[in-house]
Amino acid sequence: MTEERADGDPADGTESHDPEFPPAFLSFMRQGWRDGALLVGPRPEVPNYAKRRAALSAAFPGETLVIPTGGEKVRANDTEYRFRPGSDFVYLTGDHDPDGVLVLRPNGSGHDATVYMRPRSSRETDEFFRSRHGELWVGRRHTLAEKSTELGLPTADLVGLDTALADLAPGRTRVLRGFDAQVDAAVRRWDGPREEGQPARDSELAIAVAELKLVKDEWEIAQLQDAVDATVRGFEDVARALPADRGVSERLLEGIFALRARHDGNDVGYGSIVGAGEHATILHWVHNHGVTRPGELLLMDMGVEGHHLYTADVTRVLPVDGRFTPLQRQVYDVVYASQQAGIDAVKPGVQFRDVHLTCMRVLAEGLADLGLLPVSVDEAMDEKSTVYRRWTLHGFGHMLGIDVHDCSNARRETYRDGELDEGYVLTVEPGLYFQPEDELVPEELRGIGIRIEDDVLVTNAGAVNLSAGLPRRADEVETWLAEQREAGPRLPG
Repeated sequence: MTEERADGDPADGTESHDPEFPPAFLSFMRQGWRDGALLVGPRPEVPNYAKRRAALSAAFPGETLVIPTGGEKVRANDTEYRFRPGSDFVYLTGDHDPDGVLVLRPNGSGHDATVYMRPRSSRETDEFFRSRHGELWVGRRHTLAEKSTELGLPTADLVGLDTALADLAPGRTRVLRGFDAQVDAAVRRWDGPREEGQPARDSELAIAVAELKLVKDEWEIAQLQDAVDATVRGFEDVARALPADRGVSERLLEGIFALRARHDGNDVGYGSIVGAGEHATILHWVHNHGVTRPGELLLMDMGVEGHHLYTADVTRVLPVDGRFTPLQRQVYDVVYASQQAGIDAVKPGVQFRDVHLTCMRVLAEGLADLGLLPVSVDEAMDEKSTVYRRWTLHGFGHMLGIDVHDCSNARRETYRDGELDEGYVLTVEPGLYFQPEDELVPEELRGIGIRIEDDVLVTNAGAVNLSAGLPRRADEVETWLAEQREAGPRLPG
């Protein structure tokens, strides 16, 4: 966000509220600074990232691949959101800093990898104290050598990226595009002569990375388990602060979970959904400005993103006063039965679509028992009808990993119409939602929303529930909630 002169040095008064820089001050700031190196070593997970780059290299022999992470995004005027690296970039490098670009150049037997990055601000200019990228503003950045040591990769100054991209042949180059991060300016400037078919070539790179992500290795599974375990602790924190006899703000509960996420991980993996009462019927309720009420339900869809950016995604529904009403329990038990059927169906070789149909049939049968289906269960399940979806809307789940909706660029035939395989991690999260305005359901059902979501690893023996640390059955949820309340509030530590 720093205004710069043509020579690259920060201009005076880079922001409207900045004081002037008189010569005496500038002279004084340029002297008396001790220079020290960071104590860095190769990260233990470096071999994991190298394997991924090797797999990607093998998929595109003889081609140059360009994968940027993106830059900081403006939140308001001259302030930025906290930076979160582009998922594909960090999946291949492990680097969390903004503005990086991974370039894989063919070398005859594979690819040479280089990360172009913004290095430490030099003391040879005034950048270190005048630029908003300077280390007195944002902290000490790595030198190129320090970053290279950490990542196990050659690094180069970002200012050289234009030159590095200038001679790329459009017919032998693929650039990762179309993700929700601001692509570095140098990558945006380079377009090459955009020959016909180039967008499709770029898309093939995004597909290849997404399909590499489908199978998680042991290290990735450990990261997901860590994120899930932190999420379990976060749900416990919230339950311990949830009164049974009075209302509290949804945002209070959101904030309690966010404290755990920032303490035990990098952040929340997505905007927390905290839906009290009828807000639980809104699938992506993130306003969280409601209030809990005894006698109503509280739906919370939340996940901690771990330090290596793998995220959990868990949903639980709690009876605020500690006990489900008979009607609430009846609906809850339908959703629980649906989820359990889906988890039981998960194993290698099973069609993703078949897990969906398994969950949906149980929901449709439950809706029939509630007297809501206007047709038979078989008719409702027919793909030309699916009227049961009025009360569920979404599918049974999605892939999970370094993105909460992981592998989203994978081809339909390998994902939604594909088979599950060992090492896949996915959510199983059926739900029923009866909108307050829905005149096709009895009044006593209106405003009830229930979703149960867990994170499941596919193994040769079947499904392993990574989030089994949180109870799911209605009676177990009631017991767990009472235990948390008895234990009382706690701070992370």
